[in-house]
Amino acid sequence: MHSPSPICCTGSLPRRRNSSSAYLCSMDLPLALLQSLETVPGFDRAAFEAVHNAGKQVVSVRFNPRKTIERDAWKKDPIPWCCDGYYLAERPFFTFDPVFHAGAYYVQEASSMFLYEALKQVLGEDTEKKVLDLCAAPGGKSSLLAAYFHNGLVVANEVIKTRAAILMENITKWGDDHVIVTNNDPAHFQSLPGFFDVMVVDAPCSGSGLFRKDADAILEWSEDNVQLCSQRQQRILSDALPALREEGILLYSTCSYSKEEDEEIADWLLEEMEMESIPLSIPADWGLVKTISAKQKATGYRFYPDRIRGEGFFISVFRKKTGATAQRLKEQNLQKLPAKDEKELRAFAQLPKQYLLFQQQETARALQELHWQSLQVLSANLYIKKAGAAVGTLKGRDISPAHEFAISHLWKYAFEPLPVNHETALAYLRRQEITLPEAGRGWRLLAAEGLPLGWIKGLPNRVNNYYPPEWRILKE
Repeated sequence: MHSPSPICCTGSLPRRRNSSSAYLCSMDLPLALLQSLETVPGFDRAAFEAVHNAGKQVVSVRFNPRKTIERDAWKKDPIPWCCDGYYLAERPFFTFDPVFHAGAYYVQEASSMFLYEALKQVLGEDTEKKVLDLCAAPGGKSSLLAAYFHNGLVVANEVIKTRAAILMENITKWGDDHVIVTNNDPAHFQSLPGFFDVMVVDAPCSGSGLFRKDADAILEWSEDNVQLCSQRQQRILSDALPALREEGILLYSTCSYSKEEDEEIADWLLEEMEMESIPLSIPADWGLVKTISAKQKATGYRFYPDRIRGEGFFISVFRKKTGATAQRLKEQNLQKLPAKDEKELRAFAQLPKQYLLFQQQETARALQELHWQSLQVLSANLYIKKAGAAVGTLKGRDISPAHEFAISHLWKYAFEPLPVNHETALAYLRRQEITLPEAGRGWRLLAAEGLPLGWIKGLPNRVNNYYPPEWRILKE
């Protein structure tokens, strides 16, 4: 079993310039990269350089279908390949938008939202699947998967602990309780042969597709790094693919333009990993470039910023021809909540019958019963950071509700949120003292634009602010 290793090529190497005197051209774009792309389908060097020199930034968001808000001004310019995605005319200060913290939308790069269209063409409405997002942080694709597979189970994995914490925060804010966050090396998934129906590998890469957004990515790019990332991508895929069942679907993507990380990986998957390529149907006016790999004729799709409104991206879709058949996997006997405690918490939260309660340390968590066996299998084989939705802690007859419960979809069965204005919402999110005489006594949910932000507790002479201190807004 491999020991955990960095899963992000961009950022894993020291920042340095190549020693070659011919390394840089206009806007510091690597000359070696430009030369390597001359024979790649769809590459127009003059247009490519021009769009990078223009300095224009594309801003896009994807709305949460289960946390609706009125933002008509934001919904005038739809992204064609994702039903919940929209381009914005300018970049707002998202930090000062309370519903951003409530999980109403995710700020996501438009090209990467194409994952939605690929899923729609390959799976349609067959969404009751077990899905793995292998390289999931910071959570954009995982939240998209949660929205698409609304009646399935999504496992969002990140190997780097600090990035796994960011992933967990973003998934918590998104609010879906059918997402399990794990912190494992890809090799650990070999203990789950044939467990997943769908696997998404947005692989760590050399980052050339992000040059417009991240100048540091330019400094870190090198031909050696491209080769390193290509080797790492093969290692990640070979480690994880045993967990994909026969006839399962793999969606492989990068934010790199290099053939070594894109088409050549597609060739390798067909040659070595017994996969078959699945072509998609793409309208010509979308501006995507269809590519065919040199050896095995696998189909892929390239996104160039001079052709589409988005950043550089590559995606290819595969079906696994052979794999492990369904088998009984090792399970961990997780502890369900004692009957007395369950009765108290159910009375407090008014949970629907399809949810069961289980214990994680001192916290009671809720999970749909149909995912219970899967959770026990995953718990026996992986390190789990989060499963289901935390409801709260019970000490005696006192219940302290969890913030996760407040911003999940479970609050609506028992609580009426207390609306507050924009200024009060920001004060709450900064974890400042707030004055709300109308709050009364006891636990209340504060809400902005109809969406809960978190808990307060009304006392005789004050209101206690229970927003998580580690998430508070620090900017004034």
